Amino acid sequence: MRLWRPRAETDPFMETEKEKTGEHPRKDRKRRQVSNQLVRATEPRRACWALKDLRPEAKKARLSAILFACNCQVTPGQLCELLKYAVLGRSIVPRPSWCQIFHQNHPNNVVVFILQGMSQLHFYKFYLEFEFLRKIFRHKFCLPPQSSNFLADIIGLQKKTTGDLPKTSKGSLPSSSSKANINLHNDSIIQKHGSKKVGLSCCLLTMEEMKTFHFPLQGSPDCENFIPTKCNGSITDNSPLFGLACEMCLTSKGRELTRISLVAEGGCCIMDELVKPDIRIVDYHTSFSGITKTIFNSVATKLKDVQRQLSALLPPDAVLVGHSLDLDLRALKMIHPYLIDTSLLYVREQGRRFKLKFLAKAILGKDIQHPNTLQHDATEDARTALELAQYFLKYGPKKIAELNLESLGSHQELQAAGQKPRNTTEIPHPNTSVLECVNLVGQKLLFVALEKGATELSSYGNCETIKCLSNKEVFEQARVEIPLFPFSIVQFSFDPFTPVFTEEMSKRMKTKWREMSTVYAGPVSRTYNFRPLKRLLKSFGPIQSMSFVLETYQPHLCVQYEVLEAAQLAIESLNGIVVEGICIKVQRPVTELTLDCDILMKELERDSENRDTIYLSGVSESFKDHIFHVSSHFPGLEAVILPKDLESGKQKKFCFMKFKTFASAQRALNILTGKDWKLKGRGALTPRHLHKWLRGFSPESRWPPGLRVMPPPSEQQALQTLKTDHPKVAAWYWGQKIGKLYQNMNPGTLCLILLPGCKRKAGLHSPLRSFNMLPPA
Repeated sequence: MRLWRPRAETDPFMETEKEKTGEHPRKDRKRRQVSNQLVRATEPRRACWALKDLRPEAKKARLSAILFACNCQVTPGQLCELLKYAVLGRSIVPRPSWCQIFHQNHPNNVVVFILQGMSQLHFYKFYLEFEFLRKIFRHKFCLPPQSSNFLADIIGLQKKTTGDLPKTSKGSLPSSSSKANINLHNDSIIQKHGSKKVGLSCCLLTMEEMKTFHFPLQGSPDCENFIPTKCNGSITDNSPLFGLACEMCLTSKGRELTRISLVAEGGCCIMDELVKPDIRIVDYHTSFSGITKTIFNSVATKLKDVQRQLSALLPPDAVLVGHSLDLDLRALKMIHPYLIDTSLLYVREQGRRFKLKFLAKAILGKDIQHPNTLQHDATEDARTALELAQYFLKYGPKKIAELNLESLGSHQELQAAGQKPRNTTEIPHPNTSVLECVNLVGQKLLFVALEKGATELSSYGNCETIKCLSNKEVFEQARVEIPLFPFSIVQFSFDPFTPVFTEEMSKRMKTKWREMSTVYAGPVSRTYNFRPLKRLLKSFGPIQSMSFVLETYQPHLCVQYEVLEAAQLAIESLNGIVVEGICIKVQRPVTELTLDCDILMKELERDSENRDTIYLSGVSESFKDHIFHVSSHFPGLEAVILPKDLESGKQKKFCFMKFKTFASAQRALNILTGKDWKLKGRGALTPRHLHKWLRGFSPESRWPPGLRVMPPPSEQQALQTLKTDHPKVAAWYWGQKIGKLYQNMNPGTLCLILLPGCKRKAGLHSPLRSFNMLPPA
């Protein structure tokens, strides 16, 4: 099991954090961006949620994680990607395929804690004892079952042999000629378009993409007065391309069109018009557009004139090409079905976009939007976007990928930010280990472990290995040595559960969560009309089973929910209300496994993964689109998680919504459970990886609710004596110790905690990992 401090997501979802995608006014406008695999992380430490929303958010180093919808786990190879990226920075190696570090080229330090012998079973069995880990680390992901050499897997030593590592050598920043060091398979353009040349129709924006990125569409509530271009011909590879670019000014009601340029294939400008808004202009953006109040005194062309002229110029199968075309079309208040947006065609990692100026230089070798130019040229923008689309069609995705745009773009961003590029390090091979990456920057790796487990890295020349006789000594050495090394691995070792005890604990954990997700509703008379009560119970979330309890004097309904949130919501909403003339009592079964249920519920609500997330029941299939259209009503929304049925693939009628802050989540909950939306909801209680883990138990361990499970004698004895080596005590004690080490780390430290489990039956000792990043000073 692994813990991490930023945030992860699951199932199909949307991301709505806003970014600027350009340099001048028409591109400075913030936009929403959606990614199928990315969800942005919140800032690591928040002391006061209410004040956080009132103050400008500081750009601190933070971590964002991507989890694919179906597996909810991170492999050792993906973990190795992150570690190498953390060591070398984005100007040397590509970003990891599943996460991102914001506002920092690379962390100041990296610390990895390995709790050898512990697993996800330990974490949830002793959840209350692991107080520090559950409250501080914001992301917890599953690891696949441990291999024979777990440590070698996570630092990329599977195929390495011991001996001297390559010495640091001088080199240059990533360039388009470094083809040997580019993993084309992982390039975003290859992943989207494939490696072979594509036709014109494959480059067009799909309807789903246009919805996702807020392009004007017929029938959209915010496009009621938009004019369609009436282009409805069939698109072929010979359909004509037209480059389009617009300039906007600021009026008392927002941005309005002031100039439109249309360029035909061959580079000829066939339309270049100044447009006078009907609304008073408050800022002409003269420094960008060159337009002044004096110039506009002689302009009589209105928006409706250019709309009519553009519709007349375009043939039925015309394809419009531009950069951030959604902004241009919204300024024109027009709808066009066939579009190529070069900011989306040249797709970038993590849903980000390349600037037009960068693509012009990197792809076409031309300088545009020069800072010394007195007037910005919309025709130049239109012509450049058109040439970029033509280049893509001519040479294909593979040629583009070989240019290594991501590294070039990252290097340029560093220079623009005034940071010194790391130009003294060679570009490592994709199979380079973490040890070799540390060596490339002239540093050494620290490895502190018990003597019996410290042999794996001791033979490497750039690894400082400290062998200890006890976990206490490991802690003391780590406290002294960690601040002295940029990369540290600290391994504590514990006796794992025996196979028999593991099976017993797995059964008890499964039973406990099942009982916590079960409620009894009643009592009622034998002639009671159950339909209204059943309807109410179903409204709180998906039900696994519903049955009558007839052993009692008066009948009850036993309802087992699929998710814990639904059961808790039913208790909070229905207990004590009158249904069909009878006061209904809703409660959980009372067994030894649910005696601490109230305490556990409060702590689950405070869990760092859950506190900024809400649960909603009763959502429809169109819920995501509806939320997206009104996302401005939900500031701080980061992701909408829409679980699907594993068999049918259909969307379930509940969801989770993640926000940047607790305050934002509560505001959204109040809105969505109000009279306009009429949904039922509450704060989240369970992260998705927990659902996956519980489903992984073997069928024979699924005991019926209410079954009393006696602990084995060995555990009874251990609990009575409370020995310091008992797993329950060890979980609390070493969680506190790691917390002390964590609090003393340098700002900007990337911290990972790995609970790798053991090499036993899959599902019994499932590993878990957790991540966190300390903000810089």
